[in-house]
Amino acid sequence: MLEGYTLKLLEERIGYHFQDISLLKQALTHSSFTNEQKINKAKHYERLEFLGDAVLELVSSEFLFKRHPEMPEGELTKVRASMVCEPSLAFCARDLELGKFLLLGKGEDITGGRHRDSIISDAMEAVTGAIFLDGGMEPAKQFIYRFILSDIEDKQLFYDSKSNLQELIQGKLKKDFHYELCGEKGPEHDKIFEVEIFMEEESLGIGQGRTKKAAEQQAAYKALLLLRERGYVLKKY
Repeated sequence: MLEGYTLKLLEERIGYHFQDISLLKQALTHSSFTNEQKINKAKHYERLEFLGDAVLELVSSEFLFKRHPEMPEGELTKVRASMVCEPSLAFCARDLELGKFLLLGKGEDITGGRHRDSIISDAMEAVTGAIFLDGGMEPAKQFIYRFILSDIEDKQLFYDSKSNLQELIQGKLKKDFHYELCGEKGPEHDKIFEVEIFMEEESLGIGQGRTKKAAEQQAAYKALLLLRERGYVLKKY
């Protein structure tokens, strides 16, 4: 947990105050920390993550079921999967700066664990599980609606940015596009990649990320926003 990023601050940020604050602490504790401190392994977040995953699946299923009364089961399943997948939850976790609240082992911290999608997405599910255990379904649902299911159209555009962009440019505009790695910075364990996307010879946007794939996703999202401003119709959820 970085200096100044306290449990109290996170409670204020998420708008929920725990009756049992140890649940929130457990939701933020990575196994590398418990291993290093020789703490009971049951006190890291993996059990809460398991519970939070189930709560999130139920709430997001109900959300989509009511929002899209005509959508068939197969499409509902596909959309739900994209909403609650690892990159999607990591995107939401970054809005909360959740990585800065985590308790990590020194090695995991040094190698960039606070920014790793797999860790912060798991922590997002663990916090959901902790809220559910502490206060029941209603506050857990409010948390999910506020931090995961809000602004869903723009988030969905981000989640599916690469495939949506390919469909729009190659399918509708009948043009070619490609990504170019245009820069790298930082040490090996904490490198930032910069990727630019071109539609034929025109630059549509530049993205940054801790992997080339993440940088491409951000670049694709910026390209989609630009093309949307130009009046091209994109898929709505």
